Amino acid sequence: MKKSQLPSKICLLCKRPFNWRKKWAAVWNDVKYCSEKCRRNKSH
Repeated sequence: MKKSQLPSKICLLCKRPFNWRKKWAAVWNDVKYCSEKCRRNKSH
């Protein structure tokens, strides 16, 4: 699959779009943040 065809989401914290990654294959439905930094700062 081409990169342009990968599913994407909007980060709940920084509002930037991010694409599916292989490491998220099993948990894609649960991914809400684009990075570890955003995930850690979600309560701020």
